[in-house]
Amino acid sequence: MMVQCLDGVKHFLSAIVNCCDSEIYKQPWGLENPEVLARETVFSVSEIEALYELFKKISSAVIDDGLINKEEFQLALFKTNKKESLFADRVSFHAPNTGNCLKIADRVFDLFDTKHNGILDFEEFARALSVFHPNAPTEDKIDFSFQLYDLKQQGFIERQEVKQMVVATLAESGMNLSDDVIESIIDKTFEEADTKHDGKIDKEEWRSLVMRHPSLLKNMTLQYLKDITTTFPSFVFHSQVDDA
Repeated sequence: MMVQCLDGVKHFLSAIVNCCDSEIYKQPWGLENPEVLARETVFSVSEIEALYELFKKISSAVIDDGLINKEEFQLALFKTNKKESLFADRVSFHAPNTGNCLKIADRVFDLFDTKHNGILDFEEFARALSVFHPNAPTEDKIDFSFQLYDLKQQGFIERQEVKQMVVATLAESGMNLSDDVIESIIDKTFEEADTKHDGKIDKEEWRSLVMRHPSLLKNMTLQYLKDITTTFPSFVFHSQVDDA
């Protein structure tokens, strides 16, 4: 079930990465030092520039201010009030119960929003997506997946937090399980993960669980990010900085 929870996050981000069209924009005023971000993430300079094309598409959906708010983030993932996907057929994820799925989208947004100001600038966007790059360190993926479940940001995962994520994942997949079955799933999860038997899963226990079950991290990788300059080829010809 935890794999399914992380799979939901992967679908969210896959939808975002696949959403941008082929329009060519002027050189972005919000991308002054792509080489700095390239040094501090797993992206190359050309990939950073291509990623910014995607960022501009999303950040101009509601207010063209060079920032992504929660509404724009959600519009990139879900259908609008007119029941039309913001990015037409390129969005591969569909949520049968948007009300519940938006809670997960909010959680992902909050993890992206490292400055905690309710908006995403390009630096936050690029650094967060870097975690999902195929070349990103495994430790970064473990840390992000742990934070996803650590809803209260206490440094450990409580039983109720796991239940909230499981229920939200079931809602988005259209599955209906009884509360008894859900409790059984959580029981088995804690039986294996909570090796200290203190009723919570800390970072060390989470890492051990992931190492025993690598499939838990398979959805923390988006292959699309490795081919982002192919997805947005205009930047191959418009890049102002050569890759090292």
